[in-house]
Amino acid sequence: MLLFSALLPPSRVVESLRTHLDPLREEVPEPRWAPPAQWHITLGFYGEDDPEARVEWLGKALAGRSAPTLRLQGAGTFSRVLYLGVYSEGLTELAAAAGAEEERPYLPHLTVARTAGDVPAELPRRLSGFVSEPWTAVEAVLMRSDRTGEGTRYSVVARFPLEVRQAGAGPA
Repeated sequence: MLLFSALLPPSRVVESLRTHLDPLREEVPEPRWAPPAQWHITLGFYGEDDPEARVEWLGKALAGRSAPTLRLQGAGTFSRVLYLGVYSEGLTELAAAAGAEEERPYLPHLTVARTAGDVPAELPRRLSGFVSEPWTAVEAVLMRSDRTGEGTRYSVVARFPLEVRQAGAGPA
């Protein structure tokens, strides 16, 4: 079991992306396309960790944090991963509070596929025009990842509300 914190896109964004990806998934089946139930934006990765201790730690780390407004836009690749970019003010700070890895810069993204070798250049090019509607992430979640005979299964361990502030309102 591995643990990580994440933001989950709302169902309307998932449906819009699924509708956009379906023709490409049928035409180019080679990548291992991530199922919509696994789509998320990672904040921090904790590896094998004690869930109860991580829930307590995250509850303190995220208390009073602002809910970011996000959108998915553009596409890219790294290390055999095809992803959509995530744009938001305050997301990097939220990820840092959630323990984003310090050894490398935080790259907010939503993984849509993995490949055995290099990602074919046509895939990010064909996804580059996708732009989701914006949404406000009103909660972060602690997720667990379990390997099963059918593949990896994600499940929510705990939910952490984020502060939704009126436009122009400063910190509470």
